[in-house]
Amino acid sequence: MKKNILILLFISITSFLFSQNEFQPTQPEQGPGSATYLHDEVIQYDFAQTPDGFWLYEPASPRPDSANVIVFNHGYGGYNPMIYGKWIKHLVRKGNIVIFPRYQKNVYSPKPKHFSTNVSQAIRDALKKMESTDFIKPITRNFAMIGHSYGGVITADLAVNFEKHNIPKPVTILLCSPGSGPLKGGILDTYEAMPSDIKMVIMVAEDDRIVGEKFGKKVFKTATNVILRNYIRQLRDNSTNPPHRAGHNESYALDMEFDNGKRNATARRALRKGTTNHIDYYGYWKIFDALLECSQAGENCEYAFGNTPEQRFLGLNSNNQPLLELEVTLPENKVKPTVAAQ
Repeated sequence: MKKNILILLFISITSFLFSQNEFQPTQPEQGPGSATYLHDEVIQYDFAQTPDGFWLYEPASPRPDSANVIVFNHGYGGYNPMIYGKWIKHLVRKGNIVIFPRYQKNVYSPKPKHFSTNVSQAIRDALKKMESTDFIKPITRNFAMIGHSYGGVITADLAVNFEKHNIPKPVTILLCSPGSGPLKGGILDTYEAMPSDIKMVIMVAEDDRIVGEKFGKKVFKTATNVILRNYIRQLRDNSTNPPHRAGHNESYALDMEFDNGKRNATARRALRKGTTNHIDYYGYWKIFDALLECSQAGENCEYAFGNTPEQRFLGLNSNNQPLLELEVTLPENKVKPTVAAQ
């Protein structure tokens, strides 16, 4: 009896201690990554019947006359926008148009060497489609791109070869766990030709078992002309209950309002593992919001660049203690990150 009481007491104390550190993620109330939105609704359009097609998302309520354009390049097999839906919704409600290229017929076709061609065709077609008065006028002088996984390979390629592909020059790019795994298509020998005035952040995860850090490091080390570029590692955090992972798909942010019904291995994995938490709010969303604001108005650059406290911060746990910060590597040609591209 006494032994049973001791066991129950141990379980109770252990449960209490863990509950004190249980993490409930919330968005920041203001600044990059926050839920301060300009629009209440997202209008969705489906032009993705072919591999070079796309989904298009516009802000509404209120409907603006014009908006900046973001291209969101998904990971391999990730041509169901619900995988990243909450992030897409966040970007659109902030006042942006989002183009989500399909670029794949399925997980077998086409070959990766054709991905960038399909994405660039989708971009050109989307911009042409928006010339109609039925759509919000796109602003391309602040053209920005996000790429996750193989989408990061595509984004890096297009940032170098935008003229070849006849698309607007990207001003800002974010590569999220970029890489190709065992595949090689679309990878350049070097990214030295990437324009110097592009603002780029490469964000990888410590425990990425899918693509690792090889490609991200290659882009960071060879894109030597890019003055404002940072390499960020998200680390595994065991200080919370449950611990927070640092895997390949931390940028997933499920939202079934964006579901197109496609179910492949990537979509099924996302449905099992996709979460929206502080790594989104204070990581990917914060960093990219800050990249946009830095490039467009010279504001909040310290949230995107410079190994600053604002950049590294990943929020607080339930005990009001800081979570494990991001790890930032700066280029050797580091400069003060306050230059805006108007």
